[in-house]
Amino acid sequence: MNGKPLVSICMITYGHENYIREAIEGVLMQQCDFEIELVVSNDCSPDATHDVIHEILESHPNAYKLKYIKHENNIGMMPNFVHALQECRGKYIALCEGDDYWIDPLKLQKQIDFLEENQDYVLCFHKVKVLQSDGVLGDDSITEVPAEYETMEAMARYGNYIHTPSVVFRNCIKSFPEEFEKTPIGDYFLYMLLASHGKIKRLDETMAVYRHGVGVFSGNSSDVMLYKSTKTFVLIASALKDNKEIAAIMVYRVYRNLKFYSFQKNNDEANVFLKLLNAETDNHFLKYFLELYLPFVSENLMEKKGYQKRSTFNAVKYHLKEIIKTIVKK
Repeated sequence: MNGKPLVSICMITYGHENYIREAIEGVLMQQCDFEIELVVSNDCSPDATHDVIHEILESHPNAYKLKYIKHENNIGMMPNFVHALQECRGKYIALCEGDDYWIDPLKLQKQIDFLEENQDYVLCFHKVKVLQSDGVLGDDSITEVPAEYETMEAMARYGNYIHTPSVVFRNCIKSFPEEFEKTPIGDYFLYMLLASHGKIKRLDETMAVYRHGVGVFSGNSSDVMLYKSTKTFVLIASALKDNKEIAAIMVYRVYRNLKFYSFQKNNDEANVFLKLLNAETDNHFLKYFLELYLPFVSENLMEKKGYQKRSTFNAVKYHLKEIIKTIVKK
């Protein structure tokens, strides 16, 4: 490759032997009037993912655009993601994980044209098709983009309405907060960080396919997903603590998750949930979270009269106290 690419495509992969070829070829087919590089970071896949990538490197006419990183040991999804992002040299970064793929050869050209012409936008995404695990390809029924979606506040309030293989963004984050590598939901955290640098744009075209039910969250129960989202909200609130409004929104979303457990779950389930959150979230991150969270608890939950599930309520209260004690000791 001659010179610095305008666009780097960040592709992390693990156990994608059945999908990685389609993902890579969707990138290498792009027709652009600028240079691109494809950074593929393989987190020590236990299957034949490496062999498929190696064969593409040996035979594909555009293989010179591919920069391949093979970790000798499994370092985990988020460290692998951060490493791959840091290897991207382009002015812009596009995302496509190893189990998704692009279907429009002009995808990058269209998105880069928009970002080049609209400097107040930091991220551009588009519609996708969703491929179910049973092979059925259809329209996206997973996400719902709100009417007002372009701002950081909208992203904080409504959650992640962006599919990863549709994303292109300005390479403007020079260093990631330490919370980022600890989050179980990296794409949403990334979009929140980016939204502090500009607006978000959705193109009304379908240019990629998202595989549903085969990625990192496949097989996760609703309880596990609730835990992962809660931990992510805590870490985002910590990372963005200087933005009081956004941090408060994230903390309120944590409150809603815990309130759901308080009303809908039994005592044992509430105990497991809170112990997991306490054990896997670093205490100095929780300290800031609790400073914002406790007023919500006091006003909306702890002093609520006529509470029906007092045992669960007491479990929540007890574990919050234990978290606070742990923090005070540090």
